[in-house]
Amino acid sequence: MSGIIGKKVGMTSLFDAEGKNIPCTVIEAGPCVVTQIRTVEKDGYSAVQLGYDDAKEKNTTAPLKGHFAKAGVSPKRKLVEFKHFEDEKQLGETVDVTIFEEGEYVDVVGTSKGKGFQGVMKRHGFGGVGGATHGQHNRLRAPGSLGAASWPSRVFKGKRMAGRTGGERVKIQNLQVLKVYPEQNLIVVNGSVPGAKGSYVIVDK
Repeated sequence: MSGIIGKKVGMTSLFDAEGKNIPCTVIEAGPCVVTQIRTVEKDGYSAVQLGYDDAKEKNTTAPLKGHFAKAGVSPKRKLVEFKHFEDEKQLGETVDVTIFEEGEYVDVVGTSKGKGFQGVMKRHGFGGVGGATHGQHNRLRAPGSLGAASWPSRVFKGKRMAGRTGGERVKIQNLQVLKVYPEQNLIVVNGSVPGAKGSYVIVDK
C-alpha cells in the first residue's frame, strides 16, 4: 500500500463528460522524502517513513536533527509511516503525485474540524424533546432520560451525551482521483475530506 502526505487546499467542482457537476477536493500531495526505512530484521516489521513540509532548523529538536541528517534530508514538519510500499525505496528518495493515476480510488485520513463543546442535537443528531407544550420549557434541545431509576443507579458507559466535538482522526474511503497535476503537486479527489484548509492529510492507495 503506497501513500503520500499532503495538505488540503480546498474544495471546488468539476464537470464530467456528461455535464454533471461533481464536488471535489484539491490536495497538495508531496513531494515527500524517505526519512527512514523499517525492516523486519531490525524493527520487526517493514515500512517506509516519509517526511513532508520543510521545518526551520531552530524549531527542530536535536534527536530529530540527527534523524534527518542520517537520511541526508532537511528537517520536516510531518512524518508518517506507510507499510507495504509498492516498490523499494532508498533514504532521501522523493515520492510525488506521480504514484497516483486518474480514475483510481484512494483513502484520505485527516483531522476533522474542532467544534468545541456541543449538545446532543449537534453532536449526535438527536431530535430534541419535542414541541414546547404540556407545560415544558427550556427542554427543546435536551437529551431526555439518561437511564433507569434505582437499578442500575448509574449511567451506562458509551451513553451519547453532550461533549467536545470534532478534532478527531477521520478516514474517508474510496474517493476517486479525478485529476493529477504533477507540475503543481496537486491531485483532485471526488467528494470532501476531513479537516480545515491547510491541514495535513494522508492519502493511501
